[in-house]
Amino acid sequence: MTAPLRVLVCDDQALIRTGFATIIDAQSDLEVVGEGGDGRAAVDLAARLRPDVVVMDVRMPVLDGIQATRLLAGAGVADPVKVLVVTTFNLDEYVYEALRAGAGGFLLKDAPPAQLLHGIRTVAAGAALLDPEVTRQLVGRYATRIRPAEGARGDVPLAPRELEVLRLIADGLSNSEIAAALVLSHETVKTYVSRILTKLDLRDRVQAVVYAYRRGLVD
Repeated sequence: MTAPLRVLVCDDQALIRTGFATIIDAQSDLEVVGEGGDGRAAVDLAARLRPDVVVMDVRMPVLDGIQATRLLAGAGVADPVKVLVVTTFNLDEYVYEALRAGAGGFLLKDAPPAQLLHGIRTVAAGAALLDPEVTRQLVGRYATRIRPAEGARGDVPLAPRELEVLRLIADGLSNSEIAAALVLSHETVKTYVSRILTKLDLRDRVQAVVYAYRRGLVD
């Protein structure tokens, strides 16, 4: 039998921590291994407990969730921990900064329990969790921050069809929407996405969006 996914819950509100822990522990494939009330505790507990996923709030004392995420999953971290940011704050700088800090996904606290559980499993599996509509709004709001780098329009190591799929990912389309747009099967699109991430050495779809903008592939 497969061991349950180990989850660390970090939120400065005890009631929310308890609620999340109760929902998570009720699942046979998930297990809460610890709880923290601030960002520093999240970092320390994650280093000691090595959870599969940290469910992280944004606004916390001592060290906020963005800073904690950067220490756990940011660029240059030797042994990163997967982080799912869950917050009451919608599409503002928190989303952008959380993803830049290395979070694997972003959910709102008013999401239904099933979505939280799906988010934990998705992030644990190494996939990004960001609703396509959220991606579209996020890119629309922050595209001006993701400016093409100097000389970025050079060769991209992708076949023409892969490049087409990458542009649609950057537009915020889901796999199903890409499949419909290009008249491909859902499985074929999944294969293209996986190949694109591997070729470009990207972690997830969010990084693919940033890559496309930085290379000037989309406006």
